[in-house]
Amino acid sequence: MTINGINTREMVLEILLEIEEGEHSHIAIRNALSKYQFLPKQDRAFVTRVCEGTLEYRILIDYIIDSFSKVKVDKMKPVIREILRSAVYQLKFMDSVPDSAVCNEAVKLAQKKGFYNLKPFVNGVLRTIARQMSELEYPSREENLLRYLSVKYSMPEQLVTRWLNDYGEETTEKMLADFLEEKPMTVRFRTYLNSGEEILKSLKDQGVKVEQAPYLPYAHYISGFNHIYMLDAFVQGKIQVQDVSSMLVAEAAHPEKGDYVIDLCAAPGGKSLHLGDKMEGYGTVDARDVSQYKVDLIEDNIQRTGSINVQAKVQDATVFDVESECRADIVLADVPCSGYGVIGKKPEIKYRATAQKQEEIVILQRTILDRAAEYVKPRGVLIYSTCTIAKEENEENMMWFMNNHPFKLESLDPYLPEELHSETTALGYLQLLPGVHKTDGFFIARFRRK
Repeated sequence: MTINGINTREMVLEILLEIEEGEHSHIAIRNALSKYQFLPKQDRAFVTRVCEGTLEYRILIDYIIDSFSKVKVDKMKPVIREILRSAVYQLKFMDSVPDSAVCNEAVKLAQKKGFYNLKPFVNGVLRTIARQMSELEYPSREENLLRYLSVKYSMPEQLVTRWLNDYGEETTEKMLADFLEEKPMTVRFRTYLNSGEEILKSLKDQGVKVEQAPYLPYAHYISGFNHIYMLDAFVQGKIQVQDVSSMLVAEAAHPEKGDYVIDLCAAPGGKSLHLGDKMEGYGTVDARDVSQYKVDLIEDNIQRTGSINVQAKVQDATVFDVESECRADIVLADVPCSGYGVIGKKPEIKYRATAQKQEEIVILQRTILDRAAEYVKPRGVLIYSTCTIAKEENEENMMWFMNNHPFKLESLDPYLPEELHSETTALGYLQLLPGVHKTDGFFIARFRRK
């Protein structure tokens, strides 16, 4: 499809190559679509779906290509590899696109990118796959559970192994299936300044489909709109894009009006704004992050929502800030993490995971926790949270923290909805698992300073 000289499949190719070079998928897709704002809604949806789908199902797609191609995927030139991957995604998952069109467009794109001599190869591989894909045999669950789960759910074997060990077969498969489910956008209605009915009416008047999200009355799913920036409720600061798991952090923190709260790794500011809203404009939320770019993201949200008790500043969470020592009623340490809990939204995370990165991230988290501990007043609260399901970053860090600092866990039950209460929430921590809970994977622990 070519609109105003823009070929949507070429856009897909450029985005996939950018992601291969290390860009985050949501940023690469957003940047490309904002560059071509005149693209019709249908074409924007096509580009987004093919990019996200090709990335999500990469291991399955590579298995299919390798089953039919003499040249294996990892030996191909990057451009040809991504042309084939995105074409196979369309052949397998998009009935609305005729197979012949997928093959023809892929061949044209290979030629356009200077690979004239590889046209017969691209054509041959794709036409064979289109004809014979339904006969392909996949790994057997009985013979090799690991390989079966890895290919079926497009998850690297090292991560499947880790979760089988930590959570067992049934829970692991629930998580793997959930990562591939499409996720609607979740927003928080800012009901302390606006009535929920008024926000709902504003959204519905603009043709937005709104559904109640789980666990929290002010959390909603929205869909059926072209761009969030076109919605009055968003522009006027009546809604904030935020996942339910992230909203539970402010519930667990339970700030009182007038508290002084430090949010150490705050960008883009969703939790800081939520804490500010819970204090109804009183007190102060000190929203900090490591770079001016990140602080600008927080500032944008403060300006749009008109939050009067949230302030943003550049401050590295690993560096001790003497002025903050023993000053905060609540410190939020929502630390950088491996991100395994949000693979459903950022699929490239699964392909970039390594054992070395895992060790490095734990060291960083403990450095931030060391600093965070020093800012909490006696009898003050520290909330530790991550968007991962890795035990080293969650339960193990929690135990390490208590062994090294004068803090004890405190029950989350008074602050969380009853359907989330469990043995662990009574102790003071919650591990949310995708497919088990109705959220992303997320961890929250509440500590009280002795």
